[in-house]
Amino acid sequence: MAVQYKDYYEILGVPRTASADELKKSFRKLARQFHPDVAKDKKKAEEKFKEINEAYEVLSDPANRKKYDELGANWKSGADFRPPSGWENFSGGQPRRGRGATGGDFETHFGGTGFSDFFEQLFGSRMRGDAGGFGQSPNFAGEDFAERGRDIEGDILVTLEEALRGSVRTVNVRHNGGRAAKTETHQVKIPPGVTDGQKLRLAGRGETGTGGGAAGDLFLRVRLAKHPDFEVEDHNLIYEADLAPWEAVLGANLSVPAIDGRVNIKIPPGTQNGQKLRVRGRGLPTRDSAPGDLIVVTRIVVPAKVTDAEKKLWEQLAHESRFKPRS
Repeated sequence: MAVQYKDYYEILGVPRTASADELKKSFRKLARQFHPDVAKDKKKAEEKFKEINEAYEVLSDPANRKKYDELGANWKSGADFRPPSGWENFSGGQPRRGRGATGGDFETHFGGTGFSDFFEQLFGSRMRGDAGGFGQSPNFAGEDFAERGRDIEGDILVTLEEALRGSVRTVNVRHNGGRAAKTETHQVKIPPGVTDGQKLRLAGRGETGTGGGAAGDLFLRVRLAKHPDFEVEDHNLIYEADLAPWEAVLGANLSVPAIDGRVNIKIPPGTQNGQKLRVRGRGLPTRDSAPGDLIVVTRIVVPAKVTDAEKKLWEQLAHESRFKPRS
């Protein structure tokens, strides 16, 4: 099936030669601009935020970026695109097309998951071939037999705010082929504390069985949306805090963002670059234990330019200080 090609470099506003740091910088700038929590036009911002996230999801992963670049640089954004022959094997996945229990070929497409058809077809989860569908032993009853329908697997983009509070999302699943094409709408509950890679199971929402066989299941794999301020490690949120040299030396009181507001932390005197300060319980929730933590990683920033007066003060400090970093 032809889908609209997505120029992920154009979406992030970077050249195809952009470094990982340049990609990250551009993503953070755009994500802050279009984050639904701060934008005035929330609906428009939400769509743009998803598009930015999708682009960064692919380009920030070296393996996926290499696969994407193999498609070539001559596609125009919005143009019809068909994956090249053999793409499924190249990408390590299984094709989305298969033989259904109802007979004939089928394709499954998703809506409302936060990902485009382009992403789903090239980088998304694939049809599960290891459960249900052909390959299982049918139960014969005379000439009739029951066969369980195939399971279906897709991806769903979940923001950190949704992982914090939980939400209910409307997801459309369009089945093409077989005896008839149909679209089903499902309400998907995203519980607080979901983790990246976790699979949400909707029992009986996969492909229809035959001969009285049960329907397969629908699995949606969680992909946590990238955030402009935080990295995620398990249920902990990692935030980089920039410090002036004198703040690191003398200590300071700092207000830093948390996923549910802001929090004041104390920078102790003599803080080192890369030092980790832990704010307990201000990370993401868990199902069975205490919530994760907010971990503030310090980054000491040196001014690139100084005035003549500032230069004299630095020279005076260098002359009077007994600190020897290489002793």
